[in-house]
Amino acid sequence: MNIHEYQAKEIFAKYGVPVPKGKVAFSVEEAVENAKELGGKIWVVKAQIHAGGRGLGGGVKLAKSIDEVRELATEILGMTLVTHQTGPEGKLVQKIYIEEGADIADELYLGVVLDRAKEMPVIMASTEGGMEIEKVASETPEKIVKVAVDPTIGFQGFHGRKLAFGLGLPKEQVGKFIKFASALYRVYMENDASLIEINPLVKTGAGDFIALDGKMGFDDSALGRHPDIEAMRDLSEEDPAEREAGEFGLSYVKLDGNVGCMVNGAGLAMGTMDTINYVGGTPANFLDVGGTASAQTVAKGFEIILRDPNVKSIFVNIFGGIVRCDRIANGILEATKLVDVHVPVVVRLDGTNAPEAAQILKNANIKNVITATDLGDGAKKAVAAAKGE
Repeated sequence: MNIHEYQAKEIFAKYGVPVPKGKVAFSVEEAVENAKELGGKIWVVKAQIHAGGRGLGGGVKLAKSIDEVRELATEILGMTLVTHQTGPEGKLVQKIYIEEGADIADELYLGVVLDRAKEMPVIMASTEGGMEIEKVASETPEKIVKVAVDPTIGFQGFHGRKLAFGLGLPKEQVGKFIKFASALYRVYMENDASLIEINPLVKTGAGDFIALDGKMGFDDSALGRHPDIEAMRDLSEEDPAEREAGEFGLSYVKLDGNVGCMVNGAGLAMGTMDTINYVGGTPANFLDVGGTASAQTVAKGFEIILRDPNVKSIFVNIFGGIVRCDRIANGILEATKLVDVHVPVVVRLDGTNAPEAAQILKNANIKNVITATDLGDGAKKAVAAAKGE
């Protein structure tokens, strides 16, 4: 689950991570009142959407008067903001954040993310604040300092010093930076975050550090321990199909291809998508039906996949372990009754009750269903079917 910048900064503040003063607004008049309440002579008007690159897209602008706050709030609220992370369709801006101006002497980057290979959190820092960290990693990776933190010992001074020295900070600022990084690590660990990014992390003229931006993502499986964070969920920022799938116990992510995928298990799903790519196709989605799939949930999966007009075929790739293959087969039959399955469906079922599943599909005599012997055979047939071959 992701949250907005203003919500991330509320969490930061609770842990002593310095942030500028700001208030969220849902209307132009509220934005103006927020600016007056904050005081000062400069304000930043920020679009609040779950995507990066807002500034480049025109969603972050500086106002030097209350009248400018009103003008910019009118311009940004209700706009469809397009960034490199939203895709060409963009996202509707339904709320804005009015923030006091900051004394910016330098811009840095600081983030915390889980390194699955090291099996521990990694803190990343860079002098290239304000830039896309992916671009920095690709073009100038030497400008990113990485420090892995063993959770059994937690964040220590030597971790902070390695980061600070890697950034080339003068010795009088090292202590302040270590304090900042230590507090951010606590935010990450104590809230079961999956990602924290501050881009940019601002160094002021006085040598202090302030989180000028804030991005946070959380482990969905841990939200039960954090009802206060779960309450921050903004359903309007989530894909409706992904949200609906979650309500039925399905893990769904829409992609840009034309071969729909229905698989059990995230690893097999990733392998299936890779194989589709390998044989010349492009997957239209990630869909994991999980280990407790029923005929009804499988039918719902078909319904969600088929709402995508780009889907030209569907590849059902199930290895029956916990989930039984006959359940999947019955789900396919159920789907044909409830949904207009108007595209070819390639089915590869193996494992628990696979022979029974094969018999169910054979007896049903569904014209759009094509059987496959293995993963490679199924991927080739699904890609060919999507091409009309």
